[in-house]
Amino acid sequence: MTATREASRPPQLPGFTYVRSLGAGGFADVFLYRQHLPSRLVAVKVLLPGRLSDDVRTRFTDEANLMAQLSHHPSIVTVHHASVASDGRPYLVMEYCSQPGLAQRYRAERMSVAEVLRVGVRLASAVETAHRAGILHRDIKPANVLTTDFGWPALTDFGISATIGSRDLPDGASVGVSVPWAAPEMLGDPPRSDERTDVYCLGATLYSLLAGRSPFEVVGGANGAAELITRIERQPLAPVGRADVPDSLQRVLARAMAKHPDERHPSALALGRALQQVEGELSLPVTSLDLPGEQASPGPARGAAADEETRARPVRVVGVGGGPAPAPAPDRAGAEPDPDATRPRGPRALPSAPAPPATDAPPATDAPPATDAPPATDAPPATDAPPATDATPATDAADAGDAGDGVDEAAPEPHPSPALRRRASTVAAAVVVVAAVVGLVAAFLHGSPPAAPDSGIQVHQTAPPAVAVPAVTALTGTRAADGSVRFTWTDPAPQDGDRYQWGVVTATGEEPLTLVGEPTATVPAAGPGQVCIQVLLVRGDGRVSSDAARGCAG
Repeated sequence: MTATREASRPPQLPGFTYVRSLGAGGFADVFLYRQHLPSRLVAVKVLLPGRLSDDVRTRFTDEANLMAQLSHHPSIVTVHHASVASDGRPYLVMEYCSQPGLAQRYRAERMSVAEVLRVGVRLASAVETAHRAGILHRDIKPANVLTTDFGWPALTDFGISATIGSRDLPDGASVGVSVPWAAPEMLGDPPRSDERTDVYCLGATLYSLLAGRSPFEVVGGANGAAELITRIERQPLAPVGRADVPDSLQRVLARAMAKHPDERHPSALALGRALQQVEGELSLPVTSLDLPGEQASPGPARGAAADEETRARPVRVVGVGGGPAPAPAPDRAGAEPDPDATRPRGPRALPSAPAPPATDAPPATDAPPATDAPPATDAPPATDAPPATDATPATDAADAGDAGDGVDEAAPEPHPSPALRRRASTVAAAVVVVAAVVGLVAAFLHGSPPAAPDSGIQVHQTAPPAVAVPAVTALTGTRAADGSVRFTWTDPAPQDGDRYQWGVVTATGEEPLTLVGEPTATVPAAGPGQVCIQVLLVRGDGRVSSDAARGCAG
């Protein structure tokens, strides 16, 4: 983000004690709390008081549900609990990561080929797990990968994820993409995506870890959204430029990042097996694929029926509602991410998945390659493609993205045609440039000081919003003899369960909101001058008026 602000006031949460702020973003803040039972540090993501629209609440709830469904995987950030604070703000309790994430590391240090391969295989298994549950991530990038205390990568921020089968955006949806790591089909009009879109983004992320820059940055050149989009769509992928990167790995990355989806690995599992093969060629321990029934070393394709047998089991759905926190999964401490990495984003429908197996995948360990298994090829057969699901379509939206600022030499870029220039200009007009945007959840979940922010590049394509809950009317106030001010207002369309959030309007806009059941509020005695409040109508199902009513009294 180009502008900074102080974090909002942390809410009082039963069973948790506030420790400190971890980061502030455009739609939510993340704080470090200590949970009382079990006793541990957790990261708590809290929506801002002024951002409680219906759309943002829906995105927040969907993000909680998706991450909870997948958080049994060792390389996906764990969600412990979700609820609504006493001041009306929804919050999400997640594992706290104290180690530097990939966004901090890839520009600051030279990561070894062995580590990048190990990270790649583990992330491929996380992405394959999401795909088997019917979920596309669509925003895989270094900023959205944290690191646990045990050195494991942990994928986070499913903010613009979608269900498999929703190839195009439906009417009324919006989507944001992080341009430097986006697949060409995500930059189209309309944007499209499938499992191979995530394969591209994962390949682009691994390329960045090796090169120390995003794949299509140019040293000393223009690296705005329009220029990056032109290169992503038309320019060949330049070599990583490191002598220790074998040609076989360069070929794997080039295939994963092919311009046309049909030329890529057909699945994240296929990409993971290709990376395992490179590990074997380099005489490295072959990293296990963290999927039920998968072997440490790549072997022959098992066919669609076998893939069905290893379908990942969904865990649970966390609703944003009251009630005590459930017994959480074992904690994995991880890195305090860049403050801008987490964004509440597009609504998504949860998929319906086939019946799961009776057991979960055990924690993976690295093992040497098996001697009796033939090596996998870089082109796995079509049977590796994820099985079809009956997931329902979903809509998506995003709030921020990243663009790299580091740089390596890249191949000369072609001059765009006039038509491409017009298209790039149109896209650039919709770009939100945010310095320090590296994924709000990523920035919030780690405890070490965040790295120097990247410049954020994001493309938004927005359709008309849905009908909003109406704002309250006739908001007036009367000052009493003791100096207090009593405000009243009218509910324009009363419904059972209606409540109201109100708060005093201050210069910073950070006064906490109070949830009440009657259309009246009293501000205690204050000094001379006007007293102003804002009021939001809250329906019984949690929907909130898009606009806050404001009123003042002298």
